[in-house]
Amino acid sequence: MTRIIRFTPNPATPPTAPDGYPDVFCGVLDGEVARSRDGRAWPLAGIHLLPPCSPSKIVCVGRNYIEHVKELGNEVPPEPLIFLKPRSALLGHEGAIEYPLLSSNVHHEGELGVIIAKRARRVDAASAMEYVLGYTCVNDVTARDLQKRDGQWTRGKGFDTFCPVGPWIVPKKEVDFSRLRIRTWVDGELRQDAPVSDMIFSVETILAFISQCMTLEPGDLIATGTPPGVGPLQIGCEVAVEIEGIGVLRNRVVRANAVE
Repeated sequence: MTRIIRFTPNPATPPTAPDGYPDVFCGVLDGEVARSRDGRAWPLAGIHLLPPCSPSKIVCVGRNYIEHVKELGNEVPPEPLIFLKPRSALLGHEGAIEYPLLSSNVHHEGELGVIIAKRARRVDAASAMEYVLGYTCVNDVTARDLQKRDGQWTRGKGFDTFCPVGPWIVPKKEVDFSRLRIRTWVDGELRQDAPVSDMIFSVETILAFISQCMTLEPGDLIATGTPPGVGPLQIGCEVAVEIEGIGVLRNRVVRANAVE
């Protein structure tokens, strides 16, 4: 399995660092060795995995699994319900999710992430997969109390560290999409477990819908919605989003600092 990664040997490099930033490298993970595109190699133990894409935008789909729609008491949307997360929410594998001071009800939402390969503008569903590079794991972390209070989702889903992504991208040609299954674990307890085939709107439909209103650029990230089983996270817990055939994205929850 090809594992496309972005990484850094410098622990001070922020997870939001774009391509071209000092000490940011792109390449593949070959066993326990990270190999950059220029031929250099590092042992896995000597690097930090960054989000595997550097998106100009993060487009997310809400309410895309019927049972998740039911568990939150909502109605099934007639078309994809999309929203944006800021780049500043990006977080890599094993990075720390910061529990914000403004919230008392932060939830995990394990999701399949789709990475865009080339510019897509007004594409149709029949050709949409031509624009997909591959797949990754996403945790659409959500301050549920703020989401409900605000009536729209920007603040509740947009905090720094609220978009863990990774640990790598697996090219679409190497993925048997029909067998993908999302599982989310919190401190070893299975919270979410559903096949991606349960999605209301397919990846093709989602990409065609989004590209009618905004141009998707290479590296952009699409989070395709979460299955049922979302629930609260507590400070100190470890959350893992697993998609068999892709990987496991692990992050620990920490208390946000009152003063930076």
